[in-house]
Formats: sequence, structure tokens, C-alpha cells
Amino acid sequence: PYYVDMNQKLFLQASLHSSDQNLMVFVDTCVASPNSSDFRTLVYELTKSGCASDPTYALFPSPRSDVARFGFSAFSFVSRSPSVFLRCELVVCRYHDYSSRCYQGCVSRFKRNADS
Repeated sequence: PYYVDMNQKLFLQASLHSSDQNLMVFVDTCVASPNSSDFRTLVYELTKSGCASDPTYALFPSPRSDVARFGFSAFSFVSRSPSVFLRCELVVCRYHDYSSRCYQGCVSRFKRNADS
């Protein structure tokens, strides 16, 4: 475990370990839960489809395409659970493939009314 104070800035880094130098990594979705084995019942979205859901969530410049850096302010759940667990979905793409998910960034999908 990593112990932090409320509202302390947390900085995370995800690294891709591969012999293929032409890959990049993208943070797509990150959710937090008070339960390490249940990321469906009570969750808090930090980011979804590359779009920040939490106002403190931020992406940071990375030294290489195979490294993604991001951060947010520490928080707790209303239930006062002593722990917060994080689950992130990352996407791996070909570097310089501008049609790939990694280059699309934030993808907000709007649903149309069935009558439209």
C-alpha cells in the first residue's frame, strides 16, 4: 500500500515493456473503488475514454511514447473506507499510427434520441 493524505497530489506512471520500439501507450479509463475485487458496485471515475471525469485528473508530458504519466488528488469514499484501489485500462498502439485509438485522445460519445 501507498499511504497519502487527503488531497495530496498523486503522480503515476505506466510503462510498456516490449522489444518493439514502435509502440506507444495511452491511458483510456481509470476508476477507483473501496474494494480491490469489485470495480462495479461502488466506483469513482477518474477518466473515461480518455476524457477526465475528475477535475484534479491530469495527463503529464512523457519522456517516451511507451510511458504514460498522469495524476490526481487523493480522496476517500464517503463510506470512510480506509483504502482506495485504482484500476486503469491502457491502450497500446503503433507509434505514428494517427488513426489509432492512442492519437484520438478524449472520445466523448453522444447518444441520439431514437426519434432522431
